[in-house]
Amino acid sequence: MKIGPDTVRHVARLAELAVTEREVADLALKLESIVAFVEQLEEVPSVGDAAPLVVGPQTLRLRQDVVDPVPLVHQPDSFAPDFKHGFFLVPKLGGLAEE
Repeated sequence: MKIGPDTVRHVARLAELAVTEREVADLALKLESIVAFVEQLEEVPSVGDAAPLVVGPQTLRLRQDVVDPVPLVHQPDSFAPDFKHGFFLVPKLGGLAEE
């Protein structure tokens, strides 16, 4: 497959790469060699009924979909400066403080 300078510029723009005009010709040759290498994969014989490669167990056990609260070592009101009705109370910002 022939890759020209316009294709290199287009790919560089899509990948947001800064490519100088000096580099365009060299990159075109390198991209052509990569594409030629990948095209060789078509020559590899394949068996139509081969199972796909699965790394790990063939099936996974699913856990129960149960939501359990995580117990806390210390309750928030024990370490919060001010805690009321389940909320942390924080001081107002300086510009918003009531006078």
